[in-house]
Amino acid sequence: MDNCRKQGILYIVVPCYNEEEAIETSAGKLADKLIQLKEDNIISDKSRIVFVDDGSKDSTWDLIRALYEKDDNIIGIRLAHNRGHQNAILAGMMYSMDYCDFTITIDADLQQDINAMELFIKEYEAGSDIVYGVRNSRNTDGFFKKTSATMFYKIMRFLGCSIYENSADYRLMSSKALEALSEYGEVNLFLRGIIPDMGFKSSVVKFDVFPRMQGESKYSLSKMFTLAADGITSFSIKPIRLVFTMGVLALFVGFIMIIHILYEHYFGFTVSGWSSILMSVWILGGAVLMSLGIIGEYVGRNYMETKRRPRYYFWDVLSRNNDSDKSDKKEKTQ
Repeated sequence: MDNCRKQGILYIVVPCYNEEEAIETSAGKLADKLIQLKEDNIISDKSRIVFVDDGSKDSTWDLIRALYEKDDNIIGIRLAHNRGHQNAILAGMMYSMDYCDFTITIDADLQQDINAMELFIKEYEAGSDIVYGVRNSRNTDGFFKKTSATMFYKIMRFLGCSIYENSADYRLMSSKALEALSEYGEVNLFLRGIIPDMGFKSSVVKFDVFPRMQGESKYSLSKMFTLAADGITSFSIKPIRLVFTMGVLALFVGFIMIIHILYEHYFGFTVSGWSSILMSVWILGGAVLMSLGIIGEYVGRNYMETKRRPRYYFWDVLSRNNDSDKSDKKEKTQ
């Protein structure tokens, strides 16, 4: 075991969006967990909890500010406006990179089992730079979410993405892995695909998922579809190749229709030809529109990438850290 990795500085990154109903309860549980880990000499006393407010429209930021004033272990980051779950996680990790030895990201509703953190840290101490959290089961999900999630992971694997099935954004990353991640400049983020693609030594920890106790999930159906689209278009060109295949098939169907029409014409079975024409229009029209839609997704995302706009902007930061904390961290890692 690498002894220099013992009692490292942990920063727990918690993305928040309209979590006023859950954040105080979650902060209390995370604070208790942080204290327990410190008392057990598992992590350094300099470890902190970083709440990232992703442009919430409710009182989430006011509650984070109140938590910061009461607890020295709390850090608050407020993004200028809503940038999405993936960007909020990235913002928290990039801030933490200068002060910590490793981060653990977890959702604000704490549906993931926080007691799995000890297992994450053990894997880190054993040499893993990335530790992935993978759900034991999806029993807490409804039928639609369970089915769609299973299909999504299978599609991603088919398209060549090195993604862990039933993985979540509950993971540990070392400062070394965070520095490597900072070199990735994608605007359309899909961290569950990018991070495994980095190639660092990694391991997996299984955890349980509990029903949400406060409020409602902020991950709407449209956001899940957006995440799926980001994942597919960020890691594979197979959909474009499938479009080409569809075009070939459509052309083949067109030739069959020509043979069919000529056969009816010469043998006198044709009545008006309305059904054949209509079928051709629907098949070819649908194939063309679907193909244009898929290609349009890639063109649109390339357009967003070429503009190189910032992925997020810190509107406000509540922190007691200073430059000496950065230098202490650098000395420790040298």
